[in-house]
Amino acid sequence: MAVTSTSPAPSTLLSIPGEKREHRTMTSQRLVIIAGKVLFGVLALLIVVWSVGPFLWMAITSIKPDRDLATLPPILPTAVTFDHYRTLFEGRPFYRYIINSTIVASVTTIICLLIGSLAGYAFGRLKFPGRLPLLLTVLVVSMFPQIAIVAPIYVRFQQLGLLNTYQAMIVPYNTFALPLAIWVLTSFFRSIPGELEDASRIDGSTRLGALFRVILPLSAPGLFTTAILVFIAAWNEFLFALTLTSSIDHQTIPVGIALLPAMYHVPWGNIAAASTIVTLPLVVMVLICQRWIVRGIVAGALKG
Repeated sequence: MAVTSTSPAPSTLLSIPGEKREHRTMTSQRLVIIAGKVLFGVLALLIVVWSVGPFLWMAITSIKPDRDLATLPPILPTAVTFDHYRTLFEGRPFYRYIINSTIVASVTTIICLLIGSLAGYAFGRLKFPGRLPLLLTVLVVSMFPQIAIVAPIYVRFQQLGLLNTYQAMIVPYNTFALPLAIWVLTSFFRSIPGELEDASRIDGSTRLGALFRVILPLSAPGLFTTAILVFIAAWNEFLFALTLTSSIDHQTIPVGIALLPAMYHVPWGNIAAASTIVTLPLVVMVLICQRWIVRGIVAGALKG
């Protein structure tokens, strides 16, 4: 009776170790990918905690009773109270600071957008001698430290009778915010295809007509990003507002918060409540409009 051999063919014996090696390679690649995702997630979580943690603790402090504010080590509130918020609007007219900051920041933003759009269009779309040196000069203006020029500005505004006015803050704010607006809008205007403007010019539009009918509508993300950045910078500015104003009728929110501490007592709960009121609208605005902000920042770096 013949015996049939059941041993695998030589080709089969050679292919099995190769498949195992390939399987081990794919498994190691998956492990590397998973480890990379986990590491990225941990780093992202640490960044979020580092960034959001202080704001959350400030918001928690604003609803703590006074007895919990001086506890060491710090603890979570044993009870929730909104007395600090009521004190801000009952004991002092904190709403006046909010109105002043809104007026100053809004007017500064509008002026920066108007002048920045015209200057950004000139730098980004027109060719004239000395364009790059002039653009660099605009940037250099924003590099001067505020503390170095606040004294001469104070003396000059005192001579002009502009102290304790909105103009006293709006003029310096525009001086430092305009370079940022011009640079952002210049890079954004450069990314818009020139053919669109040429088509508008062929149809009979002037340069200003092409700017307002073609360039600006296409530059909405860039304009929105610039407006947000300028508004936040003006909203949070402290040095000029403190130096150039001495009356609550024109002082802004940062000055109002700085004036909350008394000689022998620091009302941490009131300060935390005021800081939360000031910060929360900006946070909400940025979260809602983050898609526009990212588009505005990224689009300026891409050539259309």
